[in-house]
Amino acid sequence: MSTLKILVVDDEPGIRSGVTRILRNFRVDYPFMDEAFDFEVLEASTGEEGIEIIENNLPDILLLDNKLPGIQGIEVLEYIKKKQKNIIVVMITSYASLELAVKATSDGAYDFIPKPFTPQELKSSIENITKRVFLKKMTNKLQDTGKQIRFTFLSLLSHELKAPLNAIEGYLKMIKERQQGPKIEDYDVMIDRSLDRIKGMRSLILDLLDLTRVESGKTKRDITDVDLVQIARTAMDTMRPYAIQRDVKLVLHGVSPLMLQADAEEIEIIFNNLISNAIKYNKDGGTVDCTIERADSFMVIKVVDTGIGMSQAEIEKIFEDFVRIKNEKTKNISGSGLGLPIVKKFIDEYSGKIEVSSVPDQGSTFTVTLPIEKPCL
Repeated sequence: MSTLKILVVDDEPGIRSGVTRILRNFRVDYPFMDEAFDFEVLEASTGEEGIEIIENNLPDILLLDNKLPGIQGIEVLEYIKKKQKNIIVVMITSYASLELAVKATSDGAYDFIPKPFTPQELKSSIENITKRVFLKKMTNKLQDTGKQIRFTFLSLLSHELKAPLNAIEGYLKMIKERQQGPKIEDYDVMIDRSLDRIKGMRSLILDLLDLTRVESGKTKRDITDVDLVQIARTAMDTMRPYAIQRDVKLVLHGVSPLMLQADAEEIEIIFNNLISNAIKYNKDGGTVDCTIERADSFMVIKVVDTGIGMSQAEIEKIFEDFVRIKNEKTKNISGSGLGLPIVKKFIDEYSGKIEVSSVPDQGSTFTVTLPIEKPCL
C-alpha cells in the first residue's frame, strides 16, 4: 500500500473537513497497479499556509481554491510553477471564469472541480489523478532504469572493445615496423594474442545480439520438436577446441532423442552459454558433465563443472545484466557479463527455471528445468 499526500487549501472549514472525511478510508486500486493507494489529507486555510506546507511536506496532489484571504489560489499556482514543484494541482472554486480557467491551465492546473461537489465527484477526480501519478512514477522509473542500462552498456563497450582494439593496433604496428626482426615466426605470439582479442570482441557482439533478440521480442520464434541431446552434442562440439586448450574433458549424459517443443536456436544459445562458462571457469585438467533427462512433464538439464566455484553472494548477482564476478581467480577471465542473463531470459520465456549450487574451489552445478508442453507464442 502506498500513500499519496493531498493538500487542501481552502478558507472554508466545511470543504477541508469534507475532503478529509471523504478520503479517510478511500482506496484506489486497479489491476495494472502493483499496489493500492490510500491518502493522507493535509489542510491549509490560506495560500501562505499552503506554501509553507508545500515547502516542508511536499504533497503529491493539491486541491486549491482560488478565492482565499491574502494571496489568491492562482498566485499559489504561479509559485508552484516558478519553483518547479512536482505537484498535480486541481482547482476547486465556485468562480471558475474562462479567464481563470485559461490562466490556471497555462500555469499547470490539471483539472477543475466546481463547488459544491459530491463525494463521488471528488473520488472520481482523485481516481483519475492517482492513475496519472502511478503512470508517471512508472515512466520515471523506466527512464531511470534505461539511463542506467545505457550508461552501463556504454561503459562496457568502452572497456571491452576499446582495450582489445588498442592492443591489436599496437601488435599490428610492431609487425609492420618489423620490431622483432624479419622472420615471420617471431611474430606468432603477437598474432595469437590479436586473434584472442578478436575472438573476445566477437563473443561480446554475439552476446549483445542475443540480448537484443530476447529483449525486443520482435523475432518470431520457430517452435518445433527439438532433440535436446543432439543440440547439447552440437554445443559441445563447438566448444571442444576451447576445452582442449584448457585440457577440460567434456562428457554428455543422455540418450537421444529427448524431445522438447522449443525454438532450436534459443535452446542452442542456452547450451552454448552454460557449457562455455563451465569450461571458462574450470580448472586446467577439469571436467564438464552435461546431463539431460526427463522428469515427469519436465526436461531437466544439469551442467556440472569442477572449476573455481562461487560464493552464495556471487551466485545472487550472476543473472544481472553486465555483472561479472571479479576476484583474484577471475581477473584474467574475459566476458561480457551477458551470457547468464540471456540464458535466464530465454528460460523465463519457456516458463522454466534455473538453479545454481556451488562450492568455492570445487565447482558449480547449473540445473535448468523446462516444461515439455509447447510454450506460448
